[in-house]
Amino acid sequence: MSATAPYPGPSPIRRPLAAAAFLAALVGMVLGLLLAGAGPASAHAALTGSDPQDGAVVDTAPKEVTLSFSEAIAVGDDSIRVLDPSGKRADTEAGPKDLTEGSTVRYGVALHSGLPDGTYTVAWQAISADSHPISGAFTFSIGAPSDTTVALPSQEAGGGPVGVAYDIARYAAYGGFVLLVGGGAFVLVCWRGGASALSMQRLVVRGWLALTAATLAMLLLRNPYTGSGKFADAFDLAGLQAVLETKPGAALVSRLLLLGAAALFIAVLFGTYARREDELERKDLTFGLAVGGGVVATGIAATWAMSEHASTGIQANIAVPVDILHLLAVAAWLGGLVSLLVALYRTPEIGSGAVRRFSAVAFGSVVVLAATGIYQSWRQVGSWSALTGTRYGQLLIVKVALIGVMLAVAWFSRRWTGRLTDPAVTASASRDAEETGAEGTNTEEAAAPAQDPEADPERAAQLARQRAVLTATKKKRIRDADPERSGLRRSVLAEAAVAVVLLAVTTMLTSTEPGRTEEEAAAGSPAAAAPAADGAVNLSMPFDTGGRNGKGTVRIDIDPGRTGSNGLHVWIDGSDGKPMDVPELKLALTLEAKEIGPLPVAPDRVAEGHWSASGVLIPMAGDWKIDVTVRTSDIDQVTIDENVKIG
Repeated sequence: MSATAPYPGPSPIRRPLAAAAFLAALVGMVLGLLLAGAGPASAHAALTGSDPQDGAVVDTAPKEVTLSFSEAIAVGDDSIRVLDPSGKRADTEAGPKDLTEGSTVRYGVALHSGLPDGTYTVAWQAISADSHPISGAFTFSIGAPSDTTVALPSQEAGGGPVGVAYDIARYAAYGGFVLLVGGGAFVLVCWRGGASALSMQRLVVRGWLALTAATLAMLLLRNPYTGSGKFADAFDLAGLQAVLETKPGAALVSRLLLLGAAALFIAVLFGTYARREDELERKDLTFGLAVGGGVVATGIAATWAMSEHASTGIQANIAVPVDILHLLAVAAWLGGLVSLLVALYRTPEIGSGAVRRFSAVAFGSVVVLAATGIYQSWRQVGSWSALTGTRYGQLLIVKVALIGVMLAVAWFSRRWTGRLTDPAVTASASRDAEETGAEGTNTEEAAAPAQDPEADPERAAQLARQRAVLTATKKKRIRDADPERSGLRRSVLAEAAVAVVLLAVTTMLTSTEPGRTEEEAAAGSPAAAAPAADGAVNLSMPFDTGGRNGKGTVRIDIDPGRTGSNGLHVWIDGSDGKPMDVPELKLALTLEAKEIGPLPVAPDRVAEGHWSASGVLIPMAGDWKIDVTVRTSDIDQVTIDENVKIG
């Protein structure tokens, strides 16, 4: 009896290993690139204003300093600190007062009376309502600016090695959730025979292990992630107790409890359910597993939705269930896709019916993703400018493009599925393999002297290895007897590769400040606001030195903007709208009509992207030209100018 010729390709062992190695390498590369370029996680809440404002010069000492935020935040006793020029506390250390009124979130700290003149630093740190740490610092002056010994923090909250470790745990948690939920759903809905497949059991168990380990790591790292940034504080019991009292901490504990129920689901699915032979009993157990597994999966998804972006901002009561549906659809699609890939490579038993059922599940998941994704995009982005001009919007564009690529590849997979035949049709291909294996074994045994394998353990081990090779060869021939199955495997592998990148981008979106709030914060941030005063001069001058990171905007305020002594403040913003430090900044004033100048001005750096100078003398009124020289590197420099009327 002739056998169907196997599809040419790598050995049965090398091909699965090569596929697994490819996906593992891709995961590592994507995570490395994203974590290297992401920096500290952006937060939902943002500082939208302060009193006094950043860089302001006030005549008398204020009684308190207040900060306004775009969203609700959680604060501690030392969340807002005011330091005098020598670095000593200028606030009463009584802790922030909640001054929130209506939709305006505001906190303030009282200052000591009789504060001397000079430059004061306000350092603040809090936790956004969507669980991400936020921090910042700015300065204001009483009477006139002065030198200060206060060093502004160079590392934002949530950064450093602890931030990297926490982000890795977050990526692992999402990956584990996808494998756990998607793999379980694939077995129950698409291929019930997979409950007896060891490869399916390993996939789902590994997903559970990854999600459990990542959740434990996030719970331990939560205290240093939002606070000191030191790994040693992960085992601080007082800090852990404080974490458990927060919304993110409660969500992580709830997830661990639900994972206990998920372990029971796995045990029943790959134990009792796999051994059931009575069809009626199997059907009842399928219904029970589907209901129980659905409740557990929804609960685990809710631990994200109720503690991150969906739980804050507009329409939170709608956004939370929509986010849960979105996460479940992602798991059903991507997790099912990985399960299908494993089944195609590891088990010859999966038939065309299971593949077609998954195709229907994937189509439904994509419909749900599209509907929930459109709503989430509107809610989190809000405008076309935020879609293209913010990091969140740009990541969203990348995500949509990746989904388009996946759908294109899935179209080819559906074509292969239409041609797929069941293993029973190609079973005859295995008969020759069995006959060949039997002949080889008989020949081998005939050539060897008759002896008891137990008396020769080495010979027994050799025979066992031969049988294993013959079994692997037989399974390989069964799988590859249908060339369409090989084509489907390659197509699904391509889908899975794109899915890895898509999942990484989706995870990044959960830790990136939504475009809507980023634009709102930029519109009302103290860095973008100019000190208000009658006659004050406000300038905004874009520049481009031509080098890397050489684009930005210089904003200048001259107050009171008349002849005599003036205060001058300069802010430099990068192309991303954030404060930008440069190696050198020079200014000069020229009154060309009277041939006065250029009069050099040497401002002092008082904060990141902020310089100031006091006592800038303007001798007479007129149309003054302001020259600004900005150097962004050793060789990249540009001088820009603008005319303003002073006096």
